[in-house]
Amino acid sequence: MTHEHQDHIRGVGPLARRYRIPVWTTRGTCRSGRLGKLPELNLIQPHQPEFDIGTLRVRPYAVPHDAREPVQFTFRGSDRHLGVLTDTGLITPHIVESLGRCDALLLECNHDTLMLAEGPYPPALQRRVGGELGHLSNRQAASLLEQLDRECIQHLVAAHLSEKNNHPDLARTTLCHAAPDIASRIAVTAQDDPTGWFCIE
Repeated sequence: MTHEHQDHIRGVGPLARRYRIPVWTTRGTCRSGRLGKLPELNLIQPHQPEFDIGTLRVRPYAVPHDAREPVQFTFRGSDRHLGVLTDTGLITPHIVESLGRCDALLLECNHDTLMLAEGPYPPALQRRVGGELGHLSNRQAASLLEQLDRECIQHLVAAHLSEKNNHPDLARTTLCHAAPDIASRIAVTAQDDPTGWFCIE
């Protein structure tokens, strides 16, 4: 569980209670009071060492976002490494280090800066989304991609695209401009159009 914003936390409690699923999250996220009673709660820290969930080795890492104690995760299993990065307004050296040598990466491309500036959001919300505790723009995502070792990335999944402030073609074009070598390995998600499964070999 990465943080307490409604689009990330809303279904966690009901799902965990119905199927008796354990939940891992930070103390700050738990203190938001939005999870309710859980069958099993495991508190983690943003900078703690890796921990195991079954055969998966999970590493939390801190990100700048306007939440109580936000984290993102990397997952290792069968000698393969999956990185996940959404809900951050800034790329830090710690994020770059955490996502090094990924075999697959799910990467936030929330907004196009021009679409955000000219879009329907009021100025305060524009500042929040585009600020250092907000969400990654296409350009910021592309900048991160330039800093990573891309040879080992089998799949790059552009995610968390705003329906009002971005377009899949813009996200793909911006990523490909920064890293032409990865063009054939990019998939772009949409909220109402789920992708198929990805196989990491």
